[in-house]
Amino acid sequence: MVQHLGVVLNGVTGRMGYRQHLLRSVLAIREQGGVLLSDGSRVQLDPLLVGRSEAKLREIADRHGLTRWTTDLDAALSDDGFPLYFDAQITSARETSILAAIAAGRSVYTEKPVAESVEGALRLARAAAAAGVKNGVVHDKLFLPGLRKLKRLVDSGFFGEILSVRGEFGYWVFEGDWQPAQRPSWNYRAEDGGGIVADMFCHWNYVLEQIIAPVRSVTARAVTHVPVRVDEAGEPYKATADDAAYAIFDLEGGVVAQLNSSWAVRVDRDELVEFQVDGTLGSAVAGLHGCRIQPRSATPRAVWNPDLPEQHDYRGDWLTVPDNEPGGFDNGFKVQWEQFVRHVVEDAPHPFDFLAGARGVALAEAGLRSSAEGRRVDLQELSL
Repeated sequence: MVQHLGVVLNGVTGRMGYRQHLLRSVLAIREQGGVLLSDGSRVQLDPLLVGRSEAKLREIADRHGLTRWTTDLDAALSDDGFPLYFDAQITSARETSILAAIAAGRSVYTEKPVAESVEGALRLARAAAAAGVKNGVVHDKLFLPGLRKLKRLVDSGFFGEILSVRGEFGYWVFEGDWQPAQRPSWNYRAEDGGGIVADMFCHWNYVLEQIIAPVRSVTARAVTHVPVRVDEAGEPYKATADDAAYAIFDLEGGVVAQLNSSWAVRVDRDELVEFQVDGTLGSAVAGLHGCRIQPRSATPRAVWNPDLPEQHDYRGDWLTVPDNEPGGFDNGFKVQWEQFVRHVVEDAPHPFDFLAGARGVALAEAGLRSSAEGRRVDLQELSL
């Protein structure tokens, strides 16, 4: 048996909304015949595309054989055939649209940051609780192969006592003059909700919280390394948002995490993001896909000698963690879409709600405050 679930997809003309959510999640789910439920039945998704550009919406719909699209969000939310609302808009437009969806009685699934401020994120969480609607926030990196392997290592006790985490994320985003930028110009305007702290600290919060331990305080330095960029129309503009952040997070239990995030760094890593976790019994380096380990019993004896060229291949001492996943790993965004659909249809667990999203926004706010004030900032407990 197959039942149908109408989904309003707002923001599908953007890079993330189109590639990861429409193309690789919703359409991929449709192609596989829907989301498999616990009783063996399936839920097929019926998308209604929403955006600001009629031309872009029509082009995307025609490209994928879709028939439902509109630039009128209110009309989309008034259609009872679409009880689920998804938001991948620019951050500054998100809160108002989600509140409208909640008022219409829709379940809501959204990209992060869930709002521009902690106050706004909690406003959404309280509104959803009062209306009794299901709500969820994208926590995509938890579903990526490398981090799932890392979580498996933590759960197995491989590390012993975890001591520290070191993370490197980033790549060089072209300024937009001699080569087009890989990211939209609003990412570099604070007035439009841009900035790498607002973007990435929400990710780092749930990655650390769910895999290692919750964040209790942060010391950060947010900077704008590239002050002038060129927008999509070829016009120079002042970058008012941070494009790099260097942070130390104090985690529950005494673990120290150091994470660098930058759109102004050239890559000398195996993957665009890597986390090294060191513990008393072993260490691991995890990226989006791969994960390598070095147990205590196989750790080489390193000796510092700056007078001689290094002869030892330290990378060769590490072991590759196997997938050990029947059928392999699926797209992380798609996997969480399936989880949330099950949550909506059969009340299956989905812990990543608006309150979880608010904790990510709180870490971003604390990071920016730390940078502005030059001090460590403690995180407060959030509640409805």
